[in-house]
Amino acid sequence: MKLINNVIVSFVQILPKSIVHFFAKKYIAGETLNDAIKVSKELNSMGIFTTIDVLGEDVNTKKESEEAKNNCLAVLDAINKNKLKANLSLKPTQLGILIDRYFCMQQVGEILDKASDFDNFVRIDMEDSSLTDDTLELYNKLKNKYSNVGVVVQAYLKRTYSDVIKQSSPSANFRLCKGIYVEPEEIAFKDGNKIRDNYLKVLELIFQNGNYVGIATHDEFLIKGAYELIKKYNVSKDRFEFQMLYGVREELRDKINAQGYKIRIYVPFGEHWYNYSVRRLQENPQLAWYITKSIFSLS
Repeated sequence: MKLINNVIVSFVQILPKSIVHFFAKKYIAGETLNDAIKVSKELNSMGIFTTIDVLGEDVNTKKESEEAKNNCLAVLDAINKNKLKANLSLKPTQLGILIDRYFCMQQVGEILDKASDFDNFVRIDMEDSSLTDDTLELYNKLKNKYSNVGVVVQAYLKRTYSDVIKQSSPSANFRLCKGIYVEPEEIAFKDGNKIRDNYLKVLELIFQNGNYVGIATHDEFLIKGAYELIKKYNVSKDRFEFQMLYGVREELRDKINAQGYKIRIYVPFGEHWYNYSVRRLQENPQLAWYITKSIFSLS
């Protein structure tokens, strides 16, 4: 079945962008900031929070990185202007970490300054394992100056439990997800049950350390496990939130929201939607299979 899924995902990757967009548009707000604002307003009206992400990564020049920074600043301005229950997510490669780490830190620092002015928060996303050390170093340096910054950790990486131990100062703020990038077996769990076990192990550590955490998952097994840990450690509702992707498991999203838990939806937008959509398909081959069947049914 894994081989079939891989073949299907590979097939989707060679399709024209127009076809991929037709099926993947449910999972992106649109190409403009106004699209992301509209989606955030709709979710906010349901009592659901959002984090807005300007799609794009791996910029090659400082000019491109500065443009990405300006886009992030525009998101913060729009959130403040529209009084949204929303914050910002950003990728280090989009802000220049592969060009110059100090330059990247300056870029993100400028974004954090504006977020602080608006009493808002910025989440530094985690990318593939080649950037884990650099991203955590960036986070640690910024955390020493700013209280409104958090980072993502990935449960499928074998190092993550140790990373959380190293990062667990009182001000640490995590988003815990399974992880999506393709990594070698030497450093990443490949078995789904082992990833689940590590996810709950890391989540328990975060609760024990009293850090804030975004419990980012669509896996009902993990959500049930999170409920049990919340009860076990009597974790206050102001110390965690649940997080999900836009357009995914909406019935589960609404159920969590109806139970009185804070939930935040990751709302991506921008012209660089294609690579994001393909990664979502890699994460969810069942969706790729659905797209493939739909295409052949139209032929």
